[in-house]
Amino acid sequence: MKNTKTLKIILIISGLIAIGVGASILTIPVSFYATNSINIEGNISLLNEIRASGGALLASGVVIVLGAFVAKLTFTSTIIASFLYLSYGLSRILSITVDGIPAEGLVQAVILELIIGLVCLFSLVIYIKRCNTVTRHN
Repeated sequence: MKNTKTLKIILIISGLIAIGVGASILTIPVSFYATNSINIEGNISLLNEIRASGGALLASGVVIVLGAFVAKLTFTSTIIASFLYLSYGLSRILSITVDGIPAEGLVQAVILELIIGLVCLFSLVIYIKRCNTVTRHN
C-alpha cells in the first residue's frame, strides 16, 4: 500500500488518540471514567476488565501509528484503525438504542469514533484502489 502524507497523518492522529485513551484507561481508569460520571472505584473485577481493554486499545494505537512509518504495516494499520473506531462507534449506537442515552461525553465519543472510523475506511478504499492501479500498470 502506498503510504502518502495524508494517510500518514490519518494514522498518526487516529493512533495517538487510541494510545491516549488506552493509556488513560490502563493507568488511571477511575479518574478517566469519572469524567463522564461513571463510578468504578472499588470494583476490583470491573477495574481488571477495564484495564485489560485499555491495554488492548493502547496496543492497537501503537500498531496504527507504526503503520505511518513502516510501509509493511500500513495496510494492516489502516484496517485496524477502521475496524477499531467503527466498532466502538457502532457498538455505542447499539447501546444507545438498547439502553438509552448516556452522558454527553459518551455521545460525543460516538460522533468522533464514527468520523475517525469513516475517514480511515475511506482512506483504505482510496489507497487500495491506488495500489491496484499501480500494480496493473507495472
